[in-house]
Amino acid sequence: MEKKRSFEIYFGGPDQPPGYLRDILEEHIAAVPSGGSIDWVTYYFRDLRLAEAIIQAYKRGVKVTVTLAGKPRVPDANDAVIARLSAPDGLAEGLRVVTLPGVPAPPGKSWKPQLHEKLYCFSHPKPIAFIGSFNPSGNVPEEKPEIIRKIGDQDRGHNVLVGLVDPHLVGGLIKHARQLNRVPPGLLYRFSAHANLAISNVDTTIYFWPRMRTHPVVEFLSQVGGTARVRIVASHIRTERAADVMIELANRGAALEIFADSTFRRVTAKVEQRLSAARIQFKRIRNPEHLPMHLKFVLVEEHEKVWSFFGSFNWTKPSFWLNHEIAAISSDPILFKAFADRCNMLE
Repeated sequence: MEKKRSFEIYFGGPDQPPGYLRDILEEHIAAVPSGGSIDWVTYYFRDLRLAEAIIQAYKRGVKVTVTLAGKPRVPDANDAVIARLSAPDGLAEGLRVVTLPGVPAPPGKSWKPQLHEKLYCFSHPKPIAFIGSFNPSGNVPEEKPEIIRKIGDQDRGHNVLVGLVDPHLVGGLIKHARQLNRVPPGLLYRFSAHANLAISNVDTTIYFWPRMRTHPVVEFLSQVGGTARVRIVASHIRTERAADVMIELANRGAALEIFADSTFRRVTAKVEQRLSAARIQFKRIRNPEHLPMHLKFVLVEEHEKVWSFFGSFNWTKPSFWLNHEIAAISSDPILFKAFADRCNMLE
């Protein structure tokens, strides 16, 4: 008997219609009836049509919470959506804009945490919680193309949304979204039980950070042996610690392949040089239209077992130590195959 799928997975990219993933979200908004619920946590949100769809859901009696980064890397990116959602005919108390205070940094440095999660929960037509790499950061018509030049065209670039449908996982993610909406996190959040918890079912565990405990992806990879095959698909690799983890893995004998974004801002030349010097297979995913490769996942195969890692996390210092992120580690072989097929398309 074929295993019943515990997920839905959708990949956006140059092979899909523009706006494919935002359309998936809009369809789910429209499907929630009065008495249902929608709970979102996201970093960039510029899509005014989606904002309007959420307001219409609220007006028809849907319980809505939207928790949104107030000052992302492009500080004014979310301003228009924030203005619409906070208007008198908007979401009222359902909107929470989070701007986290910076932490003490050396002279010339700026360490500013961000709410970098991407989480979209819907109660109907069946409970589902999407996590992954996609921000609804485009807008049609696009009145500020300079913002898209800075953050990349996420409506056409490589992205993923993984919809988890296991009731325990969905319930935990909804609880997480509502907690962030109800009590905005502060600098001491990493010490809380909520930050350090994990939500698990038979084959998938979800982690949150910042946290006091070890980085879950790094911890797992530190235990991978020399017979493993590991594929890392990463939009951002900037910290030396990330390169150390990957080089240590290769030095143990693992067959390591890295698929990275084409830009040196997201994946530095120094990191590429270090990885290439360690004889790690390294490939930048380039597109004639310079669309971003914004995917964030890891695939591990060892001793006939497989694991997928996915979520919002980057291989950067802010993501490792400061940002609010979500990651899932799953041994579901069907989910692994979906990611592996997409990885093969990038080769």
